[in-house]
Amino acid sequence: MKKGARSGESRVHDSPTGVKLTEDKSHGEKLQKVLAQAGIGSRRMMEEWIASGRVSVNGVAATLGMRVSEGDLIKADHRTLRVGEKQHAARVMIYHKPEGEIVSQDDPEKRPSVFDKLPKLRGQRWIAIGRLDFNTSGLLIFTTYGELANRLMHPRFQVEREYAVRVQGTLSEAQMNQALNKGVELEDGWAKFDKLEDQGGEGFNHWYRVMLKEGRNRIVRRTFEALGLPVSRLIRIRFGIIDLPPRLKRGMTAELAKSEVAQILDWTGISAESQRASHDPRKSDPTRSEKRKRHAPAETGSAGRIGTARRNKSKSGVNH
Repeated sequence: MKKGARSGESRVHDSPTGVKLTEDKSHGEKLQKVLAQAGIGSRRMMEEWIASGRVSVNGVAATLGMRVSEGDLIKADHRTLRVGEKQHAARVMIYHKPEGEIVSQDDPEKRPSVFDKLPKLRGQRWIAIGRLDFNTSGLLIFTTYGELANRLMHPRFQVEREYAVRVQGTLSEAQMNQALNKGVELEDGWAKFDKLEDQGGEGFNHWYRVMLKEGRNRIVRRTFEALGLPVSRLIRIRFGIIDLPPRLKRGMTAELAKSEVAQILDWTGISAESQRASHDPRKSDPTRSEKRKRHAPAETGSAGRIGTARRNKSKSGVNH
């Protein structure tokens, strides 16, 4: 620390443009958060971009820990963002992913990507909320608002994921109790379902409906396989308060209405007002922001869910 500098003080230096840059200060927003909110990428991705020198602020290479305030000019690759300027409203797109598509824009094998089906954007970027593996189908959600994606995906918010699962065989009562209570030991830790319902079936194939609040890689498949029942079909039918509507056939997209987006923002603790304020750090309320960080979405009942009224269950638990 330089002589005379006290702990907690800002470090200020001049950029080539004459604009003061401040790092590790108490005011302003973290750079990676502002970039994520602008829809450029996830916070983790933006941290990687900053570390690799792909981001600058007011003409100076950005560093991890840097904060920005209104008026700062950010450049991230070919994107330019002025902090505090009015940003695009959050958009949410739902997609009925078929099997045989990858949730990535960069696949060395050049397999079909879910992003190929999305409408092109100018000045924004679609962020996938969670993933579905190559052989899993069902509800996939995209947004242009990074903070919303973070709220729905971060483990601390415990957002419910619901699946229709077809397996080869039938769970015994003891296995169902284990999956719901004690849990099943996997190579990366214990796993258990919050809900597990028998949906019936014919012959060797049997349907179950499961709900859990985590998104570890292939956790549903691995849990059933650890119990000795290979999964032959897996469909995500709900994520948080968003249901997969029966009218949305495989390979189709549907953009949610502004009122539905507002409902999701409110449910995650992000109001439309706070979304706008978050683009202007000087107008944000640190106390309210901290409260929002601690707020986790309430448990999802049938009331108030998006698409619930349109759902028509079949015997197997899905109707597609």
